[in-house]
Amino acid sequence: MHKKAFAPLKVESDRRLSLADVPTAPPSGEDDAKLEVVRQEIVSLCDKLNKLQSRLHASGARGVLLILQGMDTSGKDGAIRRVFSQVSPLGVRAEPFGAPSDEERRHDFLWRVHAKIPKRGELVIFNRSHYEDVLVTRVRGWIEKAVWERRYGHIRHFERMLHDEGIVVIKCYLHISKQEQKRRLQSRIDDPDKHWKLQLSDFEDRKRWPDFIEAYQDAISETSTEHAPWWVIPADSKLHRDRFLVGLLVETLEGLELKLPKPDFDVGSIVLD
Repeated sequence: MHKKAFAPLKVESDRRLSLADVPTAPPSGEDDAKLEVVRQEIVSLCDKLNKLQSRLHASGARGVLLILQGMDTSGKDGAIRRVFSQVSPLGVRAEPFGAPSDEERRHDFLWRVHAKIPKRGELVIFNRSHYEDVLVTRVRGWIEKAVWERRYGHIRHFERMLHDEGIVVIKCYLHISKQEQKRRLQSRIDDPDKHWKLQLSDFEDRKRWPDFIEAYQDAISETSTEHAPWWVIPADSKLHRDRFLVGLLVETLEGLELKLPKPDFDVGSIVLD
């Protein structure tokens, strides 16, 4: 994908985001031939990602943190499964964040997150993240306004520290429409093999859709910075969602210009029996 394809997805640090103004789907009218081109692009990009991740692991110079956020059914699990299907598990780790444990609640809200940050040479995917502590906690009224507003500053400083320590932070909001979420939830209801994915909170949160959208808009606007920007990825189409995501990862890793370490001996002098 060309770099210009990503420009509209980036939330600039001085921009006040309105998700209503951002499309959730790609341009209409794509026929089967164009969709096949997208599929082939994904295969090619996934192959590049595998090679770049191997270079990241071998260099041990930088770490990469990919944060995936989005409403229920926006495709966080599916994106991880498909985008990283061709990547060696060596040096890659996925970390889901659910409700904090009693032990985690006794610490500051970033305590459980910091322990799972990638080390240098590692790529870590957060399925949900520290942003839950300014999203679900806010919408459900578990914390006061003064608390979640203060946390924006904590998050900005935390991510700046990661950047300064050599960790690249990529934050993606998977932007799904309410209509597409309804279709995907109904699909899970209709398929007994998918009932395990359902939680009562999925339906309770759907009733709070406007509140969650407002919370996301505020959180993204307040924490999209030059060193850790947010990207809003259209997610109604799983195919296009995956293409944008893997393309963004490839572009980011290519930009690091990672170098492979040199052996500490003369390889040319080795003669095999």
